[in-house]
Amino acid sequence: MRIETFTKFLLRFILKPLSFVPALLMMYIIFSFSSQDGTTSSNLSYRVTHKAVSMADNALDLELTDKQIARCIRKIHYYVRKLAHFSEYFLLAVSIAVPLYVYGVRGLWLVLTAGILCVGYATLDEFHQYFVRGRGCSARDVLIDSCGSLIGILFVRIFGYIGRKTIFEPLCRR
Repeated sequence: MRIETFTKFLLRFILKPLSFVPALLMMYIIFSFSSQDGTTSSNLSYRVTHKAVSMADNALDLELTDKQIARCIRKIHYYVRKLAHFSEYFLLAVSIAVPLYVYGVRGLWLVLTAGILCVGYATLDEFHQYFVRGRGCSARDVLIDSCGSLIGILFVRIFGYIGRKTIFEPLCRR
């Protein structure tokens, strides 16, 4: 009985509050990327785009010339930057929605709470970029961030539902 009590204590008062640490880390990462000046940010996304094109060239045996690689990079660089926005906020939404789910926030309340937190952070992040040299704020980026957040929240809802139905409910019936 003592081990069971200790386990409940450990889960309820130590591990549950720590479940928000990934969300705080994602917020820090997003803030760090947004704090980069325009040139640094553009160079980083250019290197990521170059790496993606080079990997695709190698994996698909396309044997592209340097000129063709440069043309591909120019074509997809914008989309890589926007995919980065989407991905960051997808991960932020998951890292916010999972702890909320653990604390019993479900359904529409989960969508609203996590959504408001993510969209609010996206808005503040874009406002912050207004003050960074070579950067600006963009309503389009907030929209992309919000879409990433919504997909992340729905991802948590779907997997939470599947987990409850396939794992936890059968265990409770025993």
